[in-house]
Amino acid sequence: MPQFPLCRWFLSNAGLQKTMLISRGFLVPHGGGLQQLNSPWVEMAMLDPWRLPALLSPPDAEKTPGYWNKEARRRLELALALQPVAQRAKNIILFMGDGMGLSTMSAARIYKGQLSGGLGEENVLAMETFPHMALAKVSGAVPGGTLLLPLLETPLHLSCFQTYTIDRQVPDSAGTGTAYLCGVKANAKTLGLSGAAVYGKCRTTFGNEVDSILHRARLAGKSVGIVTTTRVQHASPGAAYAHSASRGWYADANMPREALRDGCKDIAYQLVHNTDINVILGGGRMYMTPKRTPDPEYPEDPDQNGTRKDGRDLIAEWLSAKQGARYVWDKKGLDAVEDDSVSHLMGLFEPKDMRYELNRNTSTDPSIVEMTEKAVRILRRNPNGFFLFVEGGRIDHGHHSGRAKQALMEAVMLDRAVARAGELTSPTDTLTVVTADHSHVFTFGGSTPRGNSIFGLAPKKAKDKRAYTSILYGNGPGYSIRDGARPAASLPAAEDKDYRQQAAVPLETETHSGEDVVVLAQGPMAHLFHGVQEQHYIAHAMAYAACLEPYATEPGCRAARRASHGTQCSPQPLLALLALCIAALIVGG
Repeated sequence: MPQFPLCRWFLSNAGLQKTMLISRGFLVPHGGGLQQLNSPWVEMAMLDPWRLPALLSPPDAEKTPGYWNKEARRRLELALALQPVAQRAKNIILFMGDGMGLSTMSAARIYKGQLSGGLGEENVLAMETFPHMALAKVSGAVPGGTLLLPLLETPLHLSCFQTYTIDRQVPDSAGTGTAYLCGVKANAKTLGLSGAAVYGKCRTTFGNEVDSILHRARLAGKSVGIVTTTRVQHASPGAAYAHSASRGWYADANMPREALRDGCKDIAYQLVHNTDINVILGGGRMYMTPKRTPDPEYPEDPDQNGTRKDGRDLIAEWLSAKQGARYVWDKKGLDAVEDDSVSHLMGLFEPKDMRYELNRNTSTDPSIVEMTEKAVRILRRNPNGFFLFVEGGRIDHGHHSGRAKQALMEAVMLDRAVARAGELTSPTDTLTVVTADHSHVFTFGGSTPRGNSIFGLAPKKAKDKRAYTSILYGNGPGYSIRDGARPAASLPAAEDKDYRQQAAVPLETETHSGEDVVVLAQGPMAHLFHGVQEQHYIAHAMAYAACLEPYATEPGCRAARRASHGTQCSPQPLLALLALCIAALIVGG
């Protein structure tokens, strides 16, 4: 590659560039240099651009040492060229895959590759192109106080902190949400409260509230939004705005009388009244309207009616309090919203959680990719920047039900949302973080051959002379004994979207697991994500990167605030730079 430092950075450091190059018929192949692609390759790239290098390599090439040496050299050059982006972030997007542990990410990578017609193993997820990575402990805490700025100044190579749990070794999504959004460890099943609060005890709420980074971003003048495939009152998004002693207090109808008498508010009420959230997209209509209010999509089904006992219509309250606000409940309504015509948008597309992607009605329900795009387009109009939380929440639900195909498709869709957000933003001013709240007792193995369907069978039978799937669960509803023996797995049944993979221990629902989860980051201050960290560190690193409390007065923040009021970045200079880089590479190649 010619020695043009800016071009080298442009082509090396941002996942956005790959899509831009491919969309114009160009690719940086394994051997270096720039090569124009023919139309069939471009069409395949548009389906899954992250797989192109492997698709272009002849299968026999992998049998030669030169193939692997050249690939390693290419990656080494990229690593050597990588420089930290030290300025402050104008925007932050936090993608969270609920239950998306490392084994889920690996299996989703293979599945996404196989969906595009490849073998699968060589595929690369969009999130995996991010240059900075850390591991987050999902159950530890730092003795002696909160993890603050001094840790940010420690060397890149650091040892683990002595840890202990507040109340659980294996966490839930409420306690973890409070950690990575609010910056403090908490007890399981509590939202937006410190560890001094007790689950289910309303009175322990008061005085123990902790504010999320979303709330702090809004106070700093940024636009903020929530996108989720669950109900918007669920544990993960709830931690962004609610303070609740129970994650299950979705509406007042879900609360005990004692909690209501003591003055606690349900999560749906807090969604509307706690923080001025600009964009709210997900499910959860029934918790917003009075009891027996017919659902607009399922008016004949009383089980989908509103549930509120206090008679309040929270949607109407929200609309009346926000100038320029819109409410929609289906894809048609979402598509009709003009990005520059609204300051606030609420879209609730199901009475409870949204449908799995494999069950989604594509004409009536938006995907997580479409919701993410709409949110970014609205939020990015704010010259002060924005904070967006995007949750792939039904990865978790698929695993709990023992249906791996549902879970992995949800993970693939989250990755596609990551890619789309990268196309709509710039890594020069947007810090993008991808992580999970916890993992699951999900695994795949069995010495399967290259290209084996991720949902397929292991090549050899087990000791009981019966076939088994590569994917298995440590526990869950997939446990089965028939006629005194384990039933044999078979195809094509194991490929069905609702097939339940076998589990070792019988449980009504499969459980979370307690191993560390990955954190991937790109953009300003992404290098702060390194080593093995406590999960609550995520909120602090993001706050520091964007000059949010408690780091608003740190060095560099005043200049960052001035810059955010300057000329907004236009994609046109980037396209011009891209053209210059391409010309330089062709001449020098």
